[in-house]
Amino acid sequence: MELRHLRYFVAVAEECHFGRAAERLHIAQPPLSQQIKQLEAELGVPLLIRSTRKVELTAAGELYLERARTVLATVDRAELEAKRVAAGQLGHLAIGFTGSATYELLPSLARVLRDDFPGIELELKGEMLTPNQVAALLDRTLDLGFLRPPVRSPDIEVRVLRREPLIAALPASHPLAGRSRVKLAALSGEPFICYPSQHRSVVYEAVFDACRHAGFTPQSVVEVAETSTMVAFVAAGIGVALVPASVQHLRITGATYLPLSGTTEEVELAAATRRDDRSPHLARVLARAQSLIGGGRRRS
Repeated sequence: MELRHLRYFVAVAEECHFGRAAERLHIAQPPLSQQIKQLEAELGVPLLIRSTRKVELTAAGELYLERARTVLATVDRAELEAKRVAAGQLGHLAIGFTGSATYELLPSLARVLRDDFPGIELELKGEMLTPNQVAALLDRTLDLGFLRPPVRSPDIEVRVLRREPLIAALPASHPLAGRSRVKLAALSGEPFICYPSQHRSVVYEAVFDACRHAGFTPQSVVEVAETSTMVAFVAAGIGVALVPASVQHLRITGATYLPLSGTTEEVELAAATRRDDRSPHLARVLARAQSLIGGGRRRS
């Protein structure tokens, strides 16, 4: 039995006439009649009662018509879904965001992607350090990561989207908090709240490079893994922090943000994917993200 047998039978059953069914199917009537006879012979039961004036369904034919419609509808739906998957309209994506991108990029990008690609299921994971994102990409629990380069895995493809300066996060009660900007050297005696060291955070290295260029190295350092915790510690008066400019979208009472003067230290934000991942829905999301954020220079 083939799908065409079901389609032929449904057409005859709905038209109750072999001639009209043949016209609907764009085939000649004799082959159509022969195909229906073959179907009945294969099933071993009559599906139609034929007369010179009309065609009627037997009881078996009525039940078979109901089942045949269900089968054909399922096949048609599967064909449509397969085409939508191939076109990148359906799929699932797990997307990771570095801590500083969690509070600015994640909300805006999620809104755009859900509006533009309603058939793509998004699994969003915030506050992920770059090494954790790389590990998740490699073990395929993450499909796309927004992270801070560099990435030193040959299996990961990185596209730099933008560069952003470091800014100061100060307690609102800090003597310098009321200024329009602050010199980094003026913070030399302050305890610093930082992302983790041990090569786990690109921003950590950028912060210490900026401080060295300003003539000092922070002597008191508290390390935290999450951006929200860092800013909360600043608000509590535990110390000051240098963060990417996008972090200022995270508003916590008691903390304020100021541009830095006397330093041009910047960090990059990049999109990272597995080099061998050619999923069409990933390509569509990545292209949309690049158009929204900007950039797109590829790196190994």
